[in-house]
Amino acid sequence: MMVLSQSKWTLRGLTLVVWALATASVAYWGLRLLARPGALAPASLVVSVPFAPDPAVVARLLGATPAQAVPQASLASRFALSGVVAGAPGGGAALIAVDGKPARPFRVGSVVEEGLVLQTAAARQATLGETRNSPALVTLDMPSLSK
Repeated sequence: MMVLSQSKWTLRGLTLVVWALATASVAYWGLRLLARPGALAPASLVVSVPFAPDPAVVARLLGATPAQAVPQASLASRFALSGVVAGAPGGGAALIAVDGKPARPFRVGSVVEEGLVLQTAAARQATLGETRNSPALVTLDMPSLSK
């Protein structure tokens, strides 16, 4: 007999839980459908910065010391002319070392570095510019022959 009364209470408790879930679901969807759109729009947060901090001042406050300006190497000092083969007008090639690397051959009109083209190759001299017909930016000379 005890088994019968326990299963009766279990069934009643399970029924109560199912009806509670059904009631909560109806209440949720009813409130969701009856709510006015945009009535409770989330408030946007606006933060105003009174001033823009100066990076130099902040660095000084954090203990940074002013750095000495590093001298920039001139464009011509990055290139070294090792050899020239002068050809017909508008032709030829040059051996040019870039940034201390081994010298590589470049034909007239080819790109030596981004933004620099070998414009001319003459006896013991080569010129570099932005394009083949633009003004020369760098003139490279062969080192002098010393005895």
